[in-house]
Amino acid sequence: MAEILVLVDHADGAVRKPALELLTLARRVGEPSAVVLGAGEAAASIAATVGEYGAATVYVADGAEFAEQLVVPKVDALTQLAKEKGAAAVLVTSSGEGKEIAARVALRLGSGLITDAVELEAGEDGPVATQSVFAASYQVRSRVSHGVPVITVKPNSAAPEAAPAAGTVEEVTVAFTGNAAKVVSRTPRVSTGRPELTESAIVVSGGRGVGAAEGFAVVEKLADSLGAAVGASRAAVDAGWYPHANQVGQTGKQVSPQLYVAAGISGAIQHRAGMQTSKTIVAVNKDAEAPIFDLVDYGVVGDLSAGLPLRRHEFGPRGRRHPPAP
Repeated sequence: MAEILVLVDHADGAVRKPALELLTLARRVGEPSAVVLGAGEAAASIAATVGEYGAATVYVADGAEFAEQLVVPKVDALTQLAKEKGAAAVLVTSSGEGKEIAARVALRLGSGLITDAVELEAGEDGPVATQSVFAASYQVRSRVSHGVPVITVKPNSAAPEAAPAAGTVEEVTVAFTGNAAKVVSRTPRVSTGRPELTESAIVVSGGRGVGAAEGFAVVEKLADSLGAAVGASRAAVDAGWYPHANQVGQTGKQVSPQLYVAAGISGAIQHRAGMQTSKTIVAVNKDAEAPIFDLVDYGVVGDLSAGLPLRRHEFGPRGRRHPPAP
């Protein structure tokens, strides 16, 4: 089978969930090989984990460069492996760093690039990716027609499925090119105890309708009860009610969870572009004509601060509005 390289995201010695999703998707189009970079002493346990999710081969490369420099050492490693192993495709998580790595690898390989895929399947001429485009208003299927396909995939595009494989570990010596931006200091981000926004299976977001910064307390309470991440609309962020790092939208983070709850968010195109690929969308808004209701699977018309529903709207397929219940 064709070899598919999967760049493994890891943090604090543990494999991040999107990497396991990539391995699951990679099995649909070929034989997955995991690429583990800069893991240090955790490399062995990471290799064992990715082997449980289908990695037939685990390429491990270490070096101070991965910690001391930005992006370029990972680009060096992926490019080298893609050429040496004759990879049929390279898969990377669709994060800010992931998309930069993918773009640089595609450029070095002289290949085409597909970003923000939400589905992947085998095709006669290589992997076929499904993307949501034009602010997630349309879905298109596309493939790379020249070179080694380099594809970034949004988190939560597939459920990780275990498929134990050999997980043979191969040490790799990378020829670093240098000339990368260097990391001069790090400040650990204060943990909220909640899941990472772009990776969480459930996201609860608040908007202008929460009324004030204090209004996010009800959003956080619901999120914590569901084990969810907390998001915010641009209006709420611009008002200083919630940190910019939690903004969901075209100019914020793009999320694609199994469940997205929009509380007090009108549903402007800027916000929709960041969450429209969510599997199930629920909205709570006191304005029955809010654009968000044309998008949702389930909607509640009510005052958020008063304790939710005053009356209820049921929605069938997205965009099809049904009469309100008595």
